[in-house]
Amino acid sequence: MTRRVVVTGAGGGIGAALARRFAADGARVIVSDLNAPAARQIAAEVGGLAVAADAANEDDTRRLIETAFAELGGVDLFCSNAGVLTAGDENTPDEAWQRDFSVNVMSHVYVTRHLLPRWLDQGSHRLLVTVSAAGLLSILGSASYAVTKHAALAYAEWLRATYAHRGLIVQALCPQGVRTDMLTRGNERDSASARLLAEGALEPAEVAEVAAKAIEGESFLILPHPEVADYYKLRATDTDRWLGGMNKIQRAFEGDRA
Repeated sequence: MTRRVVVTGAGGGIGAALARRFAADGARVIVSDLNAPAARQIAAEVGGLAVAADAANEDDTRRLIETAFAELGGVDLFCSNAGVLTAGDENTPDEAWQRDFSVNVMSHVYVTRHLLPRWLDQGSHRLLVTVSAAGLLSILGSASYAVTKHAALAYAEWLRATYAHRGLIVQALCPQGVRTDMLTRGNERDSASARLLAEGALEPAEVAEVAAKAIEGESFLILPHPEVADYYKLRATDTDRWLGGMNKIQRAFEGDRA
């Protein structure tokens, strides 16, 4: 059976690259994005169906899933990819914290809330959650992104631990720097992490290629930047050294700006 795929946040960046990659493999793809024209453009390119939806809105997510089942007859792979990044620190406004939590965490909750009743104990189904290496490590320059991506990873882990025996395969896509608007635009690019990540940044298509190969297996973590595994190990086994290194990067950034 041709794989039936839904990708959120697919109007650009990693989401669009995932839609293109799976379509190239013969999948029937639903392209979903808050930006309706962008979703239509990518859908037209890949021969898919565009569904304008806000991933942070539960009603929109329910409608997206209902549309997928009505149009495709089901979903084999759901790429819960939508995400946002707000530059800032402890003084980031509450509204931005709430928005980032809604998109980066609750979007995954809404997807599973409405997919799992259709999926569990009904054969093997796959959920790909785009988390970011920030969920494994951290990110300087955005407190809300660091916190919400940690939460997204924790939720993906919980799903895998809770439902693996009932046919749910959960995988977490955790790239570092990727050449998307999130890395290059405005205030977000003027941070210690953005400068560091830009050096080894991948193209979205490269990330999608790694993801496409990884979903042929069942490894939980998908790491387009293999060095992240070493950083993650260091963070876990020598936390003080790792935090010291992160602070050194921040100090150097502040010195450059002085």
